[in-house]
Amino acid sequence: MKRDALVDYLEELLEPARFHDYCPNGLQVEGRAEIRRLVTGVTASQALLAAALDRGADAVLVHHGYFWKGEDGRITGIRKKRLATLLGHDINLLAYHLPLDGHPELGNNAQLAAQLGWRPEGRFGEQDIGWLGSPSGEENLAGLTAQVTRQLGRMPLVIGDPERPVRRVAWCSGGAQGYFEEAIARGVDVYLSGEISEPTVHLARESGVAYIAAGHHATERGGVRALAAHLRERCGLDCEFVDIDNPV
Repeated sequence: MKRDALVDYLEELLEPARFHDYCPNGLQVEGRAEIRRLVTGVTASQALLAAALDRGADAVLVHHGYFWKGEDGRITGIRKKRLATLLGHDINLLAYHLPLDGHPELGNNAQLAAQLGWRPEGRFGEQDIGWLGSPSGEENLAGLTAQVTRQLGRMPLVIGDPERPVRRVAWCSGGAQGYFEEAIARGVDVYLSGEISEPTVHLARESGVAYIAAGHHATERGGVRALAAHLRERCGLDCEFVDIDNPV
């Protein structure tokens, strides 16, 4: 598949122009014009680039790419090594941040709902990134925590009463602890995100609404994994999701 045709397809599918993001979405580093093999992953780390090289990939597609707002733009150290790997082997880098959080089917939050069996019932937060819904059955926080642990393969950090009944949930992947207050105002029993900050603990304790920090990486594997499967089926590309372990 031609690189430009893939970029055009992803523009139509993920609609990055709808989002006010912290980084450029789409083609971030230009490589060869023909793409036959694509590797997807959460972050464009050196380990993912090495895995792409091992697999003979023509392109790497990630959720966390490069060129973030406010970042030092000098090409030195780690940044030089990463870019040298891509440019030296003519590998394309594509990145989709908020568009891959918010997509209604392939996005991280949609995939979290599918993985956990939660029923989406609405959106909230800036640019409607956060999701509202209900669990698959009436259960308490302890049962919900066990489900999250099983499905995401890691023990989350949980603030709240294990016996609290859970009938309404809110969630947003990654570093979305800043939406917790709005989730509380929406009347949920539990809010799940990837990360947690110091004030989050006090908000959970004082509001009585439970908070689950399930891991930034763990909550954002679903989008790039689903997108790899989608491109394999729709575009005939040889696509593989590569999970570079990250405990955060």
